[in-house]
Amino acid sequence: MRKPALYSPSRRGGGAQADAPAAVTPEAAVVAQPGRLRRWRQGATRAAGSPRALWAGLALLAALLAASVWQHTVPKALTQKDIDAAVLRTLTTQNLPSQAARAAEKIRPAVVRVMSYGKDKKGEEQEQGVGTGVVIVDKGIILTNLHVVQGAQTIKLVFSDGSESGATVTGVQAHNDLAVLQAHTIPDDLIAATMRSTSDLVPGDLVVAVGFPFGIGPSVSHGVISGFGRAFKSPEGEQEISNLIQFDAAANPGNSGGPLVTMDGEVVGIVTGILNPTSHRTFVGIGFAVPIESAASAAGLPPF
Repeated sequence: MRKPALYSPSRRGGGAQADAPAAVTPEAAVVAQPGRLRRWRQGATRAAGSPRALWAGLALLAALLAASVWQHTVPKALTQKDIDAAVLRTLTTQNLPSQAARAAEKIRPAVVRVMSYGKDKKGEEQEQGVGTGVVIVDKGIILTNLHVVQGAQTIKLVFSDGSESGATVTGVQAHNDLAVLQAHTIPDDLIAATMRSTSDLVPGDLVVAVGFPFGIGPSVSHGVISGFGRAFKSPEGEQEISNLIQFDAAANPGNSGGPLVTMDGEVVGIVTGILNPTSHRTFVGIGFAVPIESAASAAGLPPF
């Protein structure tokens, strides 16, 4: 008897084909080894689907993201090198105001135009002169020169904000050519000047004079202190004034009574006269100011 064939070839095409062993598929191999299939599936599940491994991966990713954000948002501590570089960059790219400009800006709110009026032969009011004053108490107390207001029947003030007021002479210190004025109407935001002692000043220290020369202003001039303890007698006056500060910041008629200030904008004197060998009353480089210690005492302020 003939043995049955394991594989029957297709007879399409009408030709007979030789017998061949049957091919073994992967599925058949797996079925043949059930233990290995179970171990493979368990390993794959642990590697790909373990909740613990998944959460650990997410946590690591979140930590990396947080570290990246923190690194880009938290500024690093400034070093002295960073500060120096910033200051240098500012100095080289911006135009800063000069010392004189800063001093003038600080004193300007306390500077006042002082105008004195009398009456002419017809009884009509006319201007006698223009000078400068400086507010030393924010209640409207102002220092100026006596010769600016002497003999005036009416005194008018113009403050830095443009407001106007009448004024009354409340004190006089004739030997220093000083007068104390009280404003009748006081601006709400009136600012008084800061005064300081002259005891530590030396010749060569920078100063600024602010006032209304020839009625023009407020005008600013810049110079240095030339000396101390000077004496001066104006061509119109009969009394000599002593213990004055000599300075070379330009001053002319109209500056009288104005402040002489340091580069910090602090008042150290009240401009009172100029020395000129001619009769033109123009500045040639020598001006005089009453030290603020003497000037403040005219208003009853305590000594420095």
